[in-house]
Amino acid sequence: MSQPRQLALIALESIQRGAFADVALDRVLQKAAIADLDRRLLTELVYGTVRRQRSLDALIDQLGKKNSDQQPPRLRLILHLGLYQLRYLSQIPPAAAVNTTVELAKQTGFAKLAGVVNGLLRQYIRRSKNSDPLELPPNPASRLGILYSYPDWIIQVWLQQLNLAEVEKLCEYLNQPPVIDLRINPLRTTVELVEAAMAAAGISISRVPHLPQGLRLLQSPGPIQKLPGFTQGWWTVQDSSAQLVSHLVNPQPGEVIIDACAAPGGKTTHLAELIGDQGVIWACDRTASRLQKLQQNLQRLGLTSIHLCPGDSRDLAQFALQADRVLVDAPCSGLGTLHRHADARWRQTPEKVQTLAQLQTELLEHTATWVKPGGTLVYATCTLNPAENEAIIQQFLTQHPDWKLSPPRPDSAAAAFTTPAGWIKIWPHQQLLDGFFMARLTKP
Repeated sequence: MSQPRQLALIALESIQRGAFADVALDRVLQKAAIADLDRRLLTELVYGTVRRQRSLDALIDQLGKKNSDQQPPRLRLILHLGLYQLRYLSQIPPAAAVNTTVELAKQTGFAKLAGVVNGLLRQYIRRSKNSDPLELPPNPASRLGILYSYPDWIIQVWLQQLNLAEVEKLCEYLNQPPVIDLRINPLRTTVELVEAAMAAAGISISRVPHLPQGLRLLQSPGPIQKLPGFTQGWWTVQDSSAQLVSHLVNPQPGEVIIDACAAPGGKTTHLAELIGDQGVIWACDRTASRLQKLQQNLQRLGLTSIHLCPGDSRDLAQFALQADRVLVDAPCSGLGTLHRHADARWRQTPEKVQTLAQLQTELLEHTATWVKPGGTLVYATCTLNPAENEAIIQQFLTQHPDWKLSPPRPDSAAAAFTTPAGWIKIWPHQQLLDGFFMARLTKP
């Protein structure tokens, strides 16, 4: 039994009990001495099996048929690990995937069922030689949901906005490992200097179109903290879509800017960089502990214009008519970043979306009172659900006819992504960025 598979089972059982996937994996990695190659396999097994959970369950039910729904939870996780390797990891020989899975079953209390595990996995291999063993229903949402492993309701949300072929491409994209983008800190260095430092360290990178501070890592870099320039505050890890948000805010030196949902601070620190650290930025968040990560980054990046303000932005009254610009990077269902959070698709529900939409509405309503006449408010989410995006903005504009939707200036980095409606909506499979929605509102 290999160490990565044994550790993967431990992490998956923790996730099954309610732990977040990244937290469960991190706990296992901290306790185990494991080689880099095995660490990568462990990470792939944990995130992959969680991400492909629905597809794997369907396979088990279809191949096992008899009493498959009565399997002990641990045995089903073991089958998940075996089938994931057979179906999705071409670099592992089928015989090795079967043998290590059977051994894992024997060593974790299922010696009497090892034959069942062996038989099910070998049946998958036999049937795969002629056709895909995964049987799919005719209903489009269910078919894509089982094939790509998403809840039907998420597929339905996307089918209301895109045609079937586009939704399939989106599903496929969000099942791939995420890329890592960096945002260069112009107060400490330049894009050219970081490019040279990365090249000297053998790290392949490329520039991101339309993003003046954006660089994309083209390979797995290992520990981020060990890359050139991290300690010196030359850069921050931030997806390019998130970088666009601050460009849409378009902050100016000397202004008062409020980030209403700031933690962990990626956009807050970007705002400070864009104003040359000359101005006042209030970083608000209702979870004080999450602001600690922002505090650490302020020191590393050398920023002094940011002031922390713990508290729920729906209740803060001291900022009335104080801000030149407000950013509401609202809590959301995260449907645009499912590739980054393996278990998020299983944690969100339509009921949670309704609760989030109410929170988003309340945040937008209250933070709008912070904006000075002639000021700007940017509303942003990393989801692709109109109930949390377009509907929120349309309702606000209906109730506040004096406010206007203002597209970005033509010379803005965000201009290339503006829709005919005037807001920005990024589809990951089209722009190869995280899924985002952004709307810029101005007050007369």
